[in-house]
Amino acid sequence: MVRPVHPKLLSAFFTVLILCLGLATPVHAAVGPAPSARTVVDLDHGWRFHQGDVAGAEAPGHDDSGWESVSVPHTWNARDGEDGGNDYYRGPGWYRRTVRIPAGRVFLQFDGATIVSDVWVNGRKAGHHAGGYAAFRFDVTGLAAPGTDATVAVRVDNSTNADVLPLGGDFTVFGGLTRDVHLLVTGPVHVDALDYGGPGVYVRQTVNGMGTVRAASANLAVTTRVANDTAEPVRAKVRTVITDAAHRTVATASGHVDVGPGAVVPVVQNASVTEPHLWNGRPDPYLYTARAEVSYGGHTDVVTVPLGIRTVAVDANRGFLLNGRPYAVHGVDLHGMRAGEGSAMSASDVDQDFGLIDRLGATGVRLVHYQHGQRIYDLADRRGIVLWTEIPNLASITVSDAFFANARQQLLELIRQNEQHAAVAVWGIGNELYTSSADANRLLGDLAATVRAEDPSRPSTYATCCFSDTDPIANHSATIGYNRYFGWYGGSFSDIGPWADGLHAQDPARKIAVSEYGAGASVVEQQTDPAAPVPASHFHPEEWQALYHEENWRQLRSRTYLWGTFVWQMFDSAVDGRDEGDRPGLNDKGLVTADRKIAKDAYYWYQANWSSAPVVHIAQRRDTPRFTPATDVKVYADTRSVSLSLNGVPLGSRTPEDHIATWSGVTLKPGANVLEARSGGTTDRVTWLLDTSTGATTVDADATDPHASDGRVLRTAGRAYREGTFAYRFPVANGTYDVDLAFAEPDRSGVFNVNAERQRVIKSLDVRAEVGVRAPLHKTFTVQVTDGVLDLEFVPQAGEAVVSHITATRRSGQ
Repeated sequence: MVRPVHPKLLSAFFTVLILCLGLATPVHAAVGPAPSARTVVDLDHGWRFHQGDVAGAEAPGHDDSGWESVSVPHTWNARDGEDGGNDYYRGPGWYRRTVRIPAGRVFLQFDGATIVSDVWVNGRKAGHHAGGYAAFRFDVTGLAAPGTDATVAVRVDNSTNADVLPLGGDFTVFGGLTRDVHLLVTGPVHVDALDYGGPGVYVRQTVNGMGTVRAASANLAVTTRVANDTAEPVRAKVRTVITDAAHRTVATASGHVDVGPGAVVPVVQNASVTEPHLWNGRPDPYLYTARAEVSYGGHTDVVTVPLGIRTVAVDANRGFLLNGRPYAVHGVDLHGMRAGEGSAMSASDVDQDFGLIDRLGATGVRLVHYQHGQRIYDLADRRGIVLWTEIPNLASITVSDAFFANARQQLLELIRQNEQHAAVAVWGIGNELYTSSADANRLLGDLAATVRAEDPSRPSTYATCCFSDTDPIANHSATIGYNRYFGWYGGSFSDIGPWADGLHAQDPARKIAVSEYGAGASVVEQQTDPAAPVPASHFHPEEWQALYHEENWRQLRSRTYLWGTFVWQMFDSAVDGRDEGDRPGLNDKGLVTADRKIAKDAYYWYQANWSSAPVVHIAQRRDTPRFTPATDVKVYADTRSVSLSLNGVPLGSRTPEDHIATWSGVTLKPGANVLEARSGGTTDRVTWLLDTSTGATTVDADATDPHASDGRVLRTAGRAYREGTFAYRFPVANGTYDVDLAFAEPDRSGVFNVNAERQRVIKSLDVRAEVGVRAPLHKTFTVQVTDGVLDLEFVPQAGEAVVSHITATRRSGQ
């Protein structure tokens, strides 16, 4: 819900904008905590949920005793949204819970609900919101009496809606209350809570005399939207306090404002910080805090926002400029979802994700393809990660006033809710529209104009893929990103550099980024000397992805006119319509698996290039067992020298060339081979099995068999089983094999697929659902072996894959 500025006060606003402004206080002045009448009540727990529509579910007396008990964040597509088939449920779902209504001005806040939401309190309509990824609030004061228990009912619908973004896209649209829910309680005169979900406090800055760490000064214009929800005019005090990272006050301003009944008045107060410490990205992400206080009638409402003092710009030749200096933005595209949870991610999930990005050494993240939760933006501020953030305007559009209005609404929500974040550098107005019609161009033009009007301090951007590089669709935003997959969807690894040079020469004023580049990879699919895979096939060897990124990064890093480069993508992500690689329902171009358990080799290639921490990583580590003794060993490293040993025997040291150290012609012995790479105190170790046997026509292997790659061997009730994401590779004679898999369900497992010879032979197996806990289950199938190796892949959809025993017998007469 958006509260407009009261029309009777609009003209007065421009003449009394700046009121009784104070001067900056000394840098080391202490500041104590301000009194606050604002409280936030967590409403994440105690919900009842029903999938599907229910007549009358908004009524307080509706019987929901048979509904499922859930907590939020929650999605109803955690299972079916990532199992393939493009058949996941898209429709309505209902949530209900009881809430004790406090005294005061009460707002119900949803941090995200996908896609369209309607909310009732005690059967009375609180509001309607269209858009699945931005926060929104409704004023629910008066819908239930203070001190009483009220029923909150929410109908959420993730059906495709012709009037609401997104209409398409290569990702699952997870339905539900996918982020936190709160009650926000203020006094009757307060900082506006209904400004497109924003904080109601906004800081614009002018930085003067830029230095390396500090500037000469920063002039701050702090806008506080003051809302009066009483029936009488009021005179409120407004105070702005700027504090540094040590919580010392560095500037203040104060004054009074007259606000009419039911009105909102934006108040701008100016303050100046002398010799401000600049926000300088990863090397020095220094943050101040801006605090706004609105006082009236004994109540003080306080809102604080982060403040990083810096400038951002993009130059067609020098690339991205942070505080007037070139700053290399290289990083990843990030979806807000993970295996088994969909987009209903917890705070600890987000923290883990950002930790992996931080350790990678990325300086930038593109948040795709929608607004993410506030925790991501807060972490980026604190860790100095430059952000590209965008609205879900992708694939197709509806030519209607309603659709265009919704696109603008979602863009305004994105900007108002996130403009206080120093990390945000560009506003994305869309991605990969599959039309360059006049209407599509008009929409992008309108959105680019909205960015210019709302936030002239940051440029707009757009990611294009599907037309010529200079098509009109790529000409509306102030900067432009290109989604290019040379060496995956056609072309070769080495094409991306000449392509970028050609475009830069053709249009030297164009401000260019590579917004996506990447290749698929399965951690259970290995090929020592990989050939180019077919993207739509069921074989995406991990080695090819590593080679792809090695060469693509070599090409990109030297093109300093590129203002940003973003790997597609940080984590494998759910796309229920895909069926490729080792499983359906997944885009497997991530540097890390969707469950965050395995970082692929390509992750370590970038870590060796980007991170300041010592990196030593033996590549092709999951390429086991091996069937020929002679092999090369490749190690990614960012150290001066790396030593390698095999079974305790030193093989010498190498100086990495372009972050790669190579030992050629290493000879493995039959059985287990332990390789250890070392540089100083940093060590990496892998075990490769060499099996040179041939001609076997049977397999009889338990969970501990060394022909497995990855996974963990555990025991339950004396019986061993392997769990995780893993594969077995058995050398056998060619022919047709009858395979029997035995499963003894442990206390924990999940839903998983089994692939044999790159074909899916068992889909969505849930052992516990079929036979219960610790009961035996057998699954049989027939497979043709043509390359002398029986490949079996165990790939989770949710939780872990498991197996206890494997037998395979070649059919007679072959």
